[in-house]
Amino acid sequence: MTATSGRKRRSGVTLAAGLRPGLTALRRRDVPRLRGDLLAGLTVAAYLVPQVLAYAEVAGVAAVAGLWASVAALAVYAVLGSSRQLSIGPESTTALMTAIAVAPLAAGNADRHAALSAALALLVGGICLLGRIARLGFLADLLSRPVLIGYLAGIAFIMIGGQLGKVSGVRIDAETFPGQVAEFGTRLGSAHVPTLVLSGGVLALLILLGVLAPRLPGPLIAVLAAAAATAVLSLDRLGVHLVGAVPQGIPVPSLPAVDAPDLAGLLLPAIGVAIVGYSDVVLTGRAFAARSRAPLDADQELLALGAVNLAAGLVQGFPVSSSGSRTVIGDAVGSRSQLSSVVTLLIVVVVLVVGGPVLAAFPTAALGALVIYAAARLIDIGEFRRFARFRWSELALALATTVAVLGLGVLYGVLAAIGLSILDLLRRVSRPHDGVLGFAPGIAGMHDVDDHPDAATVPGLVVYRYDAPLFFANADDFRARALAALDAAAGPVRWLLLNMEAIVELDITAADTLTSLCEELDRREVVIALARAKQDLQADLQRGGLIERIGRDRIYPTLPTAVAAYRAEHPAADGS
Repeated sequence: MTATSGRKRRSGVTLAAGLRPGLTALRRRDVPRLRGDLLAGLTVAAYLVPQVLAYAEVAGVAAVAGLWASVAALAVYAVLGSSRQLSIGPESTTALMTAIAVAPLAAGNADRHAALSAALALLVGGICLLGRIARLGFLADLLSRPVLIGYLAGIAFIMIGGQLGKVSGVRIDAETFPGQVAEFGTRLGSAHVPTLVLSGGVLALLILLGVLAPRLPGPLIAVLAAAAATAVLSLDRLGVHLVGAVPQGIPVPSLPAVDAPDLAGLLLPAIGVAIVGYSDVVLTGRAFAARSRAPLDADQELLALGAVNLAAGLVQGFPVSSSGSRTVIGDAVGSRSQLSSVVTLLIVVVVLVVGGPVLAAFPTAALGALVIYAAARLIDIGEFRRFARFRWSELALALATTVAVLGLGVLYGVLAAIGLSILDLLRRVSRPHDGVLGFAPGIAGMHDVDDHPDAATVPGLVVYRYDAPLFFANADDFRARALAALDAAAGPVRWLLLNMEAIVELDITAADTLTSLCEELDRREVVIALARAKQDLQADLQRGGLIERIGRDRIYPTLPTAVAAYRAEHPAADGS
């Protein structure tokens, strides 16, 4: 196969890549593998049902919409997804972003809120598909690890603040986390005691099960226990709110009733949801792909996420992404392919068809406690500590992202998080490491004299290395530091030899700066030479007129050949 055909094959659409191992096991009647997927599907379903009901409440739509979105997501991803283990469906971050994006446009109208949420899912799906066509899979790398952890922590605090009223019965009017906490504290005396006790009991049970029996479906057990307690004690008569009547079955796919101005108002939030959702999919998928040694196709995941959200929107759901918690649970009990998601899908369909009366009896306070429990687990204290041990700037970046999300809100917090990632990248590449190279005793090659104080330089020759691509943000820094290396040299300098191994490309600003450096060296009567310039870089130098300016005879393939040329031109130079 040629390189071109290989690229074409990788850019195509792959069907059922994540499902294929399960289908193979089914065809071969591989009982151990089938047992793992079957058990994982049952266990994940036990977690998924109460979770997605709670996330639908977070999104501001009817609880059953979480199940509708799950059916669409599980079915489509099993066919298009490249991950064998990723669990797709409603999750906390996209649910909260949906609520914040849709609430101002819905203005309290529940039907309009549901239609706008479905429209948002369709927009997210369309953006992902356009991203797949444009090969924008690299956008998943815009959120660095500190930014992602800080962002999730901010999301967690906002989720907790949004549930304080539901778990206590306290009226909370504030829309920001600080305001919600302040109102909760001042109005706690007016809390509805049965609601507060019920939600507190559910939260305590979730924590207890998580510690003592982490493999049990804690969310399902806790919510069923709350429903049983509500029924036995008639807590609904005391003012405890229930989910209420749940429509049976799955709605017929249809387009939501929204107009063009609504879609325009949802476009920017949809871009934010798409970026965050896709980043979550790729980061979670890569983690499990590394463990199972099954490759994850980032472009395929962009296609799958787009199709999944289109399907969720058509069944009156809301935007979906991957669920890290459900993926971890499935992996722990033996999931090895998307066959486990098919099992989960079948169980959710059964619940939708015959489980309506049970779902209707779920107390909303219990779902709120489940959201708080899930949100608290998003705050990864261990990662913040690891950032502090590694480098304080990493911790500062994570904390700044958390503050940005809390201060600016989720949607603008996404843009702030991406902006912080880009600023951190620019900070690193605009002032990179550099060094003057010399010969260290007993070590082959040339090395940074700062790392090897006993290294010797060649008299009259300064070998300088700049460890970053050259572009507008660091071009002047490169020129200043290269000249500073000349000024710091012992004795007169005849040559400046630039080791170009780390400079893989340059833009027009950098080309102009390199020309300016050549002019300054001419005034100083110093020869400029290049070594280890890659072909792509030489093409840039050619387009910038620098090949002729420097001279083709001053461009060398390796450092040894360049140093040898200098010594041949200056035989009196004595170096080692």
